[in-house]
This record gives sequence, structure tokens and C-alpha cells, in this order.
Amino acid sequence: VQLQAFGGGLVQPGGSLRLSCAASGSIRSITVMGWFRQAPGMQREFVAAISRSGASTAYADSVKGRFTISRDNAKNTVYLQTNSLKPEDTAVYYCAGASRVVITDDIRDYDYWGQGTLVTVSS
Repeated sequence: VQLQAFGGGLVQPGGSLRLSCAASGSIRSITVMGWFRQAPGMQREFVAAISRSGASTAYADSVKGRFTISRDNAKNTVYLQTNSLKPEDTAVYYCAGASRVVITDDIRDYDYWGQGTLVTVSS
């Protein structure tokens, strides 16, 4: 399984970015997809997750109402729409895949990881 995240960049506070994560390889076992982020000197933290069908989603409190996770199974791609970005959203964003029945925010449940894409929010 290969996961490739892209779409990061430099954006001003209040701006938006759409991150994408393309999956390839033996992806049939992956049900839940998630986004995590890691700021400099900090631990990697949960951002959002989505079930295989897209019917169930979960978000970290810090991004609720600003970020939206979605997926297009026909394209094997997961998206993270980030709006109203704040400087504290600056981090490397990673997509990850888990073989779970229900969505999870536990980093230990994710077996597959992409390489990360950097989001910098600064004026």
C-alpha cells in the first residue's frame, strides 16, 4: 500500500487549502482513512477520520467547523478541506489508513502512512 499526500503550501491566516491523499497498491484492506499532523517539536496528533462509505466522520476539537474530510472511492483518494486556517495549524499533515470496522482517532490503529505535506500558515 502506498499513500501519497499533497496539496500543502504557504497560506495566510484565514485562508484555505485542500489536501489530497492518493492510495495505491493493495488497498482493499483499508477501511478507515485519517489525517494527522505534526508541528515542530510536537507529537503527531489526530485531525480527522472517515469511514469507508464516508457516512461516518470524526474531527479533533481544534479543527471542528473549519476542516472537512471526504473521500472518493472511485479515485482512491481522500481529501481534507482546511478553511479559516490559523498559525497554530502549521504542521506536516499525514494521511493514514487503518483496517478497522469503525473510525478511530488512535494513531496506533493506523498501519499505513503517507510521506506528509507541509502546511504553513503565516502572514
